[in-house]
Amino acid sequence: MRVGVTLPAPPSGRFDGPRHLFPVRIYFEDTDLSGVVYHANYLRYMERARSDMLRLAGIDQRSAQEAGEGAWAVTDLQLRYRQPARLDDVLMVESHVTAVRGASVDIAQIIRRDAIVLTEGHITAAFVSPEGRARRQPAGWADAFHAIMNGVS
Repeated sequence: MRVGVTLPAPPSGRFDGPRHLFPVRIYFEDTDLSGVVYHANYLRYMERARSDMLRLAGIDQRSAQEAGEGAWAVTDLQLRYRQPARLDDVLMVESHVTAVRGASVDIAQIIRRDAIVLTEGHITAAFVSPEGRARRQPAGWADAFHAIMNGVS
């Protein structure tokens, strides 16, 4: 690579009111022998979308972890598969915060291909200490989640 060349930033999605929209393209590595997306990959797409939603909202997970404050852990997960995705499909992962508590947050997610709903999910994530115990999320994070919920991100 040449010195001074600026690399393009990876896609982070964008907010549309209270919804975070994150595009995903399906590659060969995402599919199984039948040519459809392997079921566990939908969880990966949802995780990437949630992580980028938090990053865009100013929630710095890495700093909290490195400072010894803790990290997010998924404590509840519900998924419903409706339609398969296939090679070269362009999907949109839509995420929105549905509830905020002192130590946890609920996020609903939908994966679509155009207007067709492929997968629906709902997660609860708790902020946990390095010892694995639930603890209040860092100062300002609950405010950031409320801002997301109200479409003010």
